[in-house]
Amino acid sequence: MVDSSTVDTKRPERRGGPAPLWRTPWLIALVVLVIAFMVYALPPYLTLDPNQAAVTLHPDYPPHYPFLVVHIFTGTVTFLTACLQLWPWLRRKHPAVHRVSGRLYVFLGVLPSALLAIAIVPWAFDGQPAGAIGNTLSGALWLGTTFAGFAAARRRRFAEHRRWMIYSFALALHIVWGRVFGLMAEHFPWFAVDGQIIKEWSGWFGVAFNLAVAWWLLNRKRVRARSKVVSAA
Repeated sequence: MVDSSTVDTKRPERRGGPAPLWRTPWLIALVVLVIAFMVYALPPYLTLDPNQAAVTLHPDYPPHYPFLVVHIFTGTVTFLTACLQLWPWLRRKHPAVHRVSGRLYVFLGVLPSALLAIAIVPWAFDGQPAGAIGNTLSGALWLGTTFAGFAAARRRRFAEHRRWMIYSFALALHIVWGRVFGLMAEHFPWFAVDGQIIKEWSGWFGVAFNLAVAWWLLNRKRVRARSKVVSAA
């Protein structure tokens, strides 16, 4: 049984009500980033033509392309529902919509997208270690944080749920860095970096940087308070 004293049955409410969208510039920036990413990454797969794939398909692995297409489409569901989940106004004013979009995020987004990513990794990198370890690790962490957050919500531990899901969103967006480095290598001559290095760098850097930002967002008040105490001492 769950100790009722440890269960956060009430969602935290802010005075003055939820802020409108224009007062959450970080969310607007996130939506712009997600739209830009989808405009860049999604069109090659809308035709369902393997020749249009943005990655090299392994000839000895026939499921590679269909797995990749489903991974891309479910990843799109992940990005769109993540924006809805992070919108404070929607979360407070329409909790039912928040719950539905959360289930879509978990079961139609993260679960298939992460599992397919892990299944594709050995073939996507053609047996090379560069990029494979970092991307496999990110997929496993993404699944773990997402279902930890989902389980916390089921137990009505909403503060714990919020922490886990912010880490989940951070891991979902780590792939954006791979596209950023790829574009830099493709369009900027001064960024002449070997493709294998980009694969390795994007896998590890995206995970580490996004998790660090998520940790700072969750602990910034505590860090500021501690720095004030140290300064006073």
